[in-house]
Amino acid sequence: MTRVSFYLLPSDSEQERYLFACKLIEKSYRNGCFCYVLTDSAEYSRLMDDLLWTFRAGSFIPHQLYTGEMPAVENVILIGTINPPGHWQKNIINLSSQCPAHFQQAGRILEILDDSEATKAAGRQRYRQYQQAKIDMDTYKIDQL
Repeated sequence: MTRVSFYLLPSDSEQERYLFACKLIEKSYRNGCFCYVLTDSAEYSRLMDDLLWTFRAGSFIPHQLYTGEMPAVENVILIGTINPPGHWQKNIINLSSQCPAHFQQAGRILEILDDSEATKAAGRQRYRQYQQAKIDMDTYKIDQL
């Protein structure tokens, strides 16, 4: 059964949104979970790829860009703009402006919303889509980054 968690950030900074995503990705990885990071464009996918190398000194999170070709190993975080393959559908960090395709097949979807009007409006639309699909949802207001 799919579960969606919305994280509401206090800042309207896109950079802080992506850094918060890195923290969630790191937490998932340390818990043995290899998630898929869904973005709106190749540019944003490359941004996440770069941030995962640099966001925290001493942190190592195996990851790669996904363009449709299966990775050589399964224990890696994938970042891309297309539907996640196989077991990467279990946990999706959605940084895109749309609901993931076939979101009912996901185990967990993490939605990270900064305080900008554009991000909040897109987030409200996704919330309604999940609600109409009768998906279980949680909301977490993050007070401090």
